[in-house]
Amino acid sequence: MPIVRVEMWPGRTHEQKAELARAITDAVVNIARTTPEETIVVFTDVSKEDWAKSGVLASDA
Repeated sequence: MPIVRVEMWPGRTHEQKAELARAITDAVVNIARTTPEETIVVFTDVSKEDWAKSGVLASDA
């Protein structure tokens, strides 16, 4: 059972997440040779205060 975790900044709509879930599921089914029923996509919204790149918080960039 493939589990795909997607972490991103908040702000995507329900419709955007639904479209992304469908696209990710399709890719996993085609490449990993599994089924949609066995594919799980988990979205986690991470605030900019909890995300850093090159030692700088995204909220400070």
